[in-house]
Amino acid sequence: MSVQAKVLSIQSHVVHGYVGNKSAVFPLQVLGFEVDAINTVQFSTHTGYKHLKGNVLQNEEMEELIEGLILNDVHHYTHFLTGYSRSPDSLRRIAEIIQKLRQKNPHLVYACDPVMGDNGQMYVPDEILPVYRDVLVPLADILTPNQFEAELITGISMKNQDGAVKVIKALHQRGVKTVALSSTELGDDQKMLGIASNNVTCYKIEIPKLDSNFTGTGDLFAALFLAWSHKTNNNLKLTLEKTIATLQIIVKDTYNTARETYPTGKIPAAARELRLIQNKNAIENPPITIQATEIKL
Repeated sequence: MSVQAKVLSIQSHVVHGYVGNKSAVFPLQVLGFEVDAINTVQFSTHTGYKHLKGNVLQNEEMEELIEGLILNDVHHYTHFLTGYSRSPDSLRRIAEIIQKLRQKNPHLVYACDPVMGDNGQMYVPDEILPVYRDVLVPLADILTPNQFEAELITGISMKNQDGAVKVIKALHQRGVKTVALSSTELGDDQKMLGIASNNVTCYKIEIPKLDSNFTGTGDLFAALFLAWSHKTNNNLKLTLEKTIATLQIIVKDTYNTARETYPTGKIPAAARELRLIQNKNAIENPPITIQATEIKL
């Protein structure tokens, strides 16, 4: 990296576990980035637990924090990362923040993880969709939706690889330079596909499945993809391979460790928290074991 990369990350925060900023900040720091974090919520745990306590950052409070950064002239960022938000109005405020940050650094790279749902189900208010689609997505340099979110934004379903390419092209037409589908249902029982495109080249990668779900992987994917895009000088193939390699190591270690305690049946949420700290070395230098292959746009 020729310049010191500095990221402003506006995402959720949990006291226990690894989602949102807890899933993104540590890997970014390990990879050499300065990270300033604003927490849109502060919850005891993520919402997959039985009990949820905490509070939501009000829009006025977020604006006050941004104002403090600007007044102290410490708001020169190379990257801006956003994730989970439950308020359409807060997303509009984020669009305003992007404009302010780009006044300071016109070359700011905005990475948007449009967190809305998965597996055909929304877990944010419906009113958030048009704000992502019409306001934030056109501002994004990097977009990291899953299949469901990409279909929502474009209104196009992807039944196969050709459908995925149509969705990706539609996102490029909205102004996004790099699209990375963090996960799709286009694989089979053993693997799912990840796909990334910069509107010139496009790559797919096969991601092995495990018989368990993990929370925070999308947040981790977005942070890693941002980081490796910068560190590889936007080498799309290598960025996708490094991102998936890191995720695979962390998810497999989390799964294997949990299975030592829960050898059969469903693993409880507390045992499925991503083992980020234990895999610091893998985050720094992930060995690539799965190659990405080029597909035609």
